[in-house]
Amino acid sequence: MGRTGKFRGRSRYHGRGKKAGRGAGKRGGRGNAGMNKHRVMYRIKYMPDHWGMHGFNRDPSLCTVHVTVNVSALEKMAGDADSIDLGEFAIDKLLGSGRISKALNITVEHASAKAISKVEAAGGSITLSRGGDADEWEESEQGEESEGSD
Repeated sequence: MGRTGKFRGRSRYHGRGKKAGRGAGKRGGRGNAGMNKHRVMYRIKYMPDHWGMHGFNRDPSLCTVHVTVNVSALEKMAGDADSIDLGEFAIDKLLGSGRISKALNITVEHASAKAISKVEAAGGSITLSRGGDADEWEESEQGEESEGSD
């Protein structure tokens, strides 16, 4: 006779307590079970953003995302050359983080004010080359203004 055999006829639960048998037992389900039923208060309290939509998503066509590089990386990129065209590396903006000690002539579409001052302080120069797409946005803005004045 096994352990639970001793309980046969004498006990409702056969030594297992009220509900903790095999499996998920007293747990109330596994994972996120019951989030709309018995665990709904947990969800309201600890997951306040669970329902609905939040914030704004700007249309990706309106966002200009620049491929950037910092001043500190330029010397390594240029190697022995004293001039560098970042357009060749598919980089369209130069940012001013880090230091530069070498005089470099840099051609790039956009550059931050800090980057320009650091490059010039090191004896170099920056040529801002306007890309073909840069003017399109300005033209379309002016077009909208003229439509509004009618």
